Amino acid sequence: MHLKKFEVKNYKNFQSGFALDFAKIGKYDFNENCLVDSFIKNAVIYGKNGVGKSNFGRAIMDITSHLVDKYKDIKAQTSYCNADADDERAWFRYTLADDKDEIVYEYEKASPLQLLSEKFSINGELVFSFDYEKSVDEFSNLAKYGLETLNWRFLDNGVSVLRYMANNLSLDKDHPIMKLMAFVSNMLWFCSYATQNEYIGFKAISESMSDYIIRNGHVGGFGDFLKKHDVNETVVAETNLTGQKDLYFVHKKNLLPFGTAASSGTNALLTFYYWYVQMKKASFVYVDEFDAFYHFELAEDIVSLVKEELDMQVIFTSHNTNLLSNRLLRPDCCFILTKDRLASFAEATERELKEGHNLEKLYMSGEFDG
Repeated sequence: MHLKKFEVKNYKNFQSGFALDFAKIGKYDFNENCLVDSFIKNAVIYGKNGVGKSNFGRAIMDITSHLVDKYKDIKAQTSYCNADADDERAWFRYTLADDKDEIVYEYEKASPLQLLSEKFSINGELVFSFDYEKSVDEFSNLAKYGLETLNWRFLDNGVSVLRYMANNLSLDKDHPIMKLMAFVSNMLWFCSYATQNEYIGFKAISESMSDYIIRNGHVGGFGDFLKKHDVNETVVAETNLTGQKDLYFVHKKNLLPFGTAASSGTNALLTFYYWYVQMKKASFVYVDEFDAFYHFELAEDIVSLVKEELDMQVIFTSHNTNLLSNRLLRPDCCFILTKDRLASFAEATERELKEGHNLEKLYMSGEFDG
């Protein structure tokens, strides 16, 4: 399955409705590897500081907080609903699709774990709707989808109806509910510039990135990855003073601990590589400020690597205008986020954008500011 459209309202700084439509693609005949099954596969979101690029990724990942037992978004615990709105309900809607089904899951929350309502539809037909505050429900179509045998007396207050169904019914993996749960279980948000391994979803327990690379035999691969991207260091795993294995740079006189000797850019590459070797199992990835410490050529290389080698949807946020090239991306895969809206470059101008246009120059001149 792929994420076809995501919509959010009254969450953090998104007071009015914001949406990212992955099915809204232009008639471009270049960089088709930015697409998958007629949906946007790779995109870069731009915007000024403070407009909510990180928060938009957290909004997309909100679904993981109540449907699956994965690593939670700690920062979402505070300032959940928009601080200027009277409404204390944040609203989310996810539309997912494959060649067989289109699934729409919609819900409201007052906090990361306090559900207020849920709606679930399959191919345009409402399967169930439930309001936790008013105890108003609509379950008339459960039998059609093999969901009618549940004993609702054992549904705990505040537990997701959808999760209750997935966990208490023997559903085939191709059932729409299980396809949605599999997608959500493998969603990932990570921050490549953080000093700690900051992420949401995908895995249940945080761990040391160095430990993972050593334990899973990726030391050589990581060293090759660094050299491929112009970090000319030899990396080995050796026992440190505490008796634990750790990463080191090899030099003539001694070994230098990776943790203290690596630059900010090299540490950012460690974060990316750690997730890159696991990403093939992901369903959707949001990489926040992925190139904050990268040289512009390295940023291009990373985007190219993701485009060419990974099939899932991967969204980047960046301030690096050098990526704004039709040689690398497309106008429908470059987005600008403002305090009022999120729009692709193709949507944000009346100009008919073509392959020969200089997207970076147009962006810098304010063409897409609306």
